[in-house]
Amino acid sequence: MPVELRKRKAPPPAPEPPAKKAAKSKSTAAKVKETVKGTATKATKAATEAAAAATAAATAAATNGDAKKPEVGDIISLEGFGGEIETNDGTKTTLKALVEESKAGVVLFTYPAASTGGCTKQACLFRDNYANLSTATGLAIYGLSADSTKANTTFKTNKSLPFPLLCDRSATLIGAIGLKKGAKATRGVFVIDKSGKVLAAQTGSPEGTVNVVKGVVEGLKSAGEGEQGEEKTEEKSEEKSEEKSEEKADEKADEKADEKADEKSEENSEEKTEEKVEEKAGEDESKKDE
Repeated sequence: MPVELRKRKAPPPAPEPPAKKAAKSKSTAAKVKETVKGTATKATKAATEAAAAATAAATAAATNGDAKKPEVGDIISLEGFGGEIETNDGTKTTLKALVEESKAGVVLFTYPAASTGGCTKQACLFRDNYANLSTATGLAIYGLSADSTKANTTFKTNKSLPFPLLCDRSATLIGAIGLKKGAKATRGVFVIDKSGKVLAAQTGSPEGTVNVVKGVVEGLKSAGEGEQGEEKTEEKSEEKSEEKSEEKADEKADEKADEKADEKSEENSEEKTEEKVEEKAGEDESKKDE
């Protein structure tokens, strides 16, 4: 019998290599994307933590009085400067608001504790000189301490103080102006004008702090007199200029009048000359007729 040959079944096709490469490529891209995302997240977190640390450090510096102390001549930004404080009657405010409400600027005299010997003397000296230091200049005067509203209200009432007393319980403003000692204020004075320029910033005795403000007031008055002098000089200059203009106008008018007079005189002379010529001609003709 003839042998029957059987055909072998063809083996299944092998997986295509490109498909494997694509899968591998896709997996690599996903890993890179995750890595980049993780790096970005870490960078953002680090930046946020650094900003928070810087803010905390700045706040701590202001609170502890370690920030740079303002010096005379400095122009400071009042936005957020010294934080929020309150008047002895409980009204919330800021140094920026006080400066904006003033006519010429703000005087802050600082004292350690209300109703104590040296602080009473200092406050009463500012009270007795209030008209010359504030009314005449437009400077708004305030006492500033870390006392409570109750303590400062009692102090103000008992001593008939004509100015508000500011309560800075956390001593943030006291620290910002460089007049903090421990958790309280040291005795001193701080003066700032409407533009944010520091006119005075120093510690001193009760009399010394008042004298500092007197010196500032004298400086402001001298500056005002200087401006008035300049204005008067300008006015005199303008008046002189107007006088010169008027003189020139008068001179021109006189010149024109003289020119007209000369012209008229010449016309009269010409007319007289013509008359004489005509008279002479008439005389000659008369002689001829004779």
